[in-house]
Amino acid sequence: MDLSIHCQSCSFSHLCLPVSLDQAALQSLDDIIERKKPLQKHDVLIESQRPFKSLYAVRSGSLKSFITTSDGQEQIVGFHLPGDLIGFDAINSKVHPSSSVALETSMVCEVPFVTLEDVANRFPKLRSQIMHCMSDHIKQGNELMMLLNKRKADERLLYFLTQLSQRFAERGFSDKQFNLSMTRNEIGNYLGLTVETISRLLTRFQKDQLIKVDGKLIQILDYPTMLAKAQGVHNEIVFLRA
Repeated sequence: MDLSIHCQSCSFSHLCLPVSLDQAALQSLDDIIERKKPLQKHDVLIESQRPFKSLYAVRSGSLKSFITTSDGQEQIVGFHLPGDLIGFDAINSKVHPSSSVALETSMVCEVPFVTLEDVANRFPKLRSQIMHCMSDHIKQGNELMMLLNKRKADERLLYFLTQLSQRFAERGFSDKQFNLSMTRNEIGNYLGLTVETISRLLTRFQKDQLIKVDGKLIQILDYPTMLAKAQGVHNEIVFLRA
């Protein structure tokens, strides 16, 4: 794979730090970014409790982030697609509280945080974009909490699928047909549901002609109905972008 791609030519820069930057700021940002070698499935990008040094921008593929509980259980807290930034949860403590692992062959850009702060001090638009991304990260955590506390099982899974559809659309991919890089067990872990419940609900959604399932391939058949059912009576929840 090509490691020489730059922010100026990245297909997902509209979702990442380069948003609205002028040429000088974009070049300064591009100069500090390190393009990492490809991660293979199950490769660890970030290990929890390691010192925080960098943020990571996903260029291709997908990753999951998870925390490990005191009794050794894994709790998934996020799935990351191209354009997403990973590592904001470590800025305050300077230690990564969660681990991040590749779900498939993936590419990431490493952004050394100290250097990023120096560049951001010179370019207010970059600092503003960092704050925007941090705000999105906080909102994502709040919305996940609302999802787990307020939604029924079918609403949780419909939420997850409609959110994925929206996120793929933002990245220029098909929002009506996509492959799940995560397993049903991982989806269940993230949504607080058993793998049996996930399988049962997917079968029901297919029977109701909301989706078509072929292994990991999901085809959206009736997005408006899915969205309405996912929202339930809690219309105040806004779907996650990242």
